[in-house]
Amino acid sequence: MITVELARSLGEGGVLWEPVPGDRFTIDQPNVLGEVFWISHLTIDVHTFKGQPLLGFNGTTEWALDSVTLDSALWLPREDQLRELLGDRFAGLHRDGDSWAVDVSGPEGPATFTDADPECAYAQALLSIV
Repeated sequence: MITVELARSLGEGGVLWEPVPGDRFTIDQPNVLGEVFWISHLTIDVHTFKGQPLLGFNGTTEWALDSVTLDSALWLPREDQLRELLGDRFAGLHRDGDSWAVDVSGPEGPATFTDADPECAYAQALLSIV
């Protein structure tokens, strides 16, 4: 799973999130940052209120949340979502010792990004082209 720092950098870099069931996110508030939530029709739904997307927590009495605005959430994209965002620039994924390496064709030619977590390597590659 990508780090909170990489998730924040992707958002700041202009990567847009349109929430769908199956997406992971955390809430960018100190008391819950790092807690991972999944959008599901059973527990967390996407609602719109006055034109603003909201993540509504359904039937979760153990959380003191009814809903949060989308700008309070940090999307934690999965490997397949990151690969899709890389599009045609994605050249490959392979092991490099104890790390994973993502090869991309960037604005300045081919580049490789490595990390122990493949999703973090994908996120670093995506940051290089946004």
